[in-house]
Amino acid sequence: MRLTEQILAIAAEHPDGVALSAKNLLHLGNRAAVDQALSRLVGRKQLVRIGRGVYLRPVTTRFGTRAPSVEQAIAALATQRGEIIVSTAAAAANALGLTTQVPVRSVYLTSGRSRKIQLGMQMVELRHAPRWQFTLAGRPAGDVIRALAWLGPAKGEAALKTLKRTLPPETFGDLVAAAPLLPTWLAQIIGKAAYL
Repeated sequence: MRLTEQILAIAAEHPDGVALSAKNLLHLGNRAAVDQALSRLVGRKQLVRIGRGVYLRPVTTRFGTRAPSVEQAIAALATQRGEIIVSTAAAAANALGLTTQVPVRSVYLTSGRSRKIQLGMQMVELRHAPRWQFTLAGRPAGDVIRALAWLGPAKGEAALKTLKRTLPPETFGDLVAAAPLLPTWLAQIIGKAAYL
């Protein structure tokens, strides 16, 4: 069996959204041969490259094949690279109902380096962010932190008063517990809201 066929067989064993890494395929041949086979598969549109040495299988539907969803690609990249990747502060503010502005571009914050990824016809931008922006990543309180950071000190205090009425108590408790890890202005806003 040819190397490209072996790689496709391994890819077929994984569910949609699970990334293949060139390093995980080295048992099939030397690095140069694996890289060349992966490059051929990307050229034939049988795999999608989402980062250096990280690939996903395109999603096949009854209407044809398409690139994996942005969420699948971001989750796979975060897993393979050991990075924390979260939605931007503007997207978090929109999801929480603090703004009606809808982000037009797909932009995510990353603990890794800034870069752009092409997924089908869509360009996804990953921006390096400060460590505190990843506090409580993947939890509702983490979205609140990023949304408040986006709103800034002037609007953040009023927004947090509104959110306190709608957030579940455990989410607000997580937010209060994380305050010491945040910039001073943000910790002060959270502290005020906690004791009002």
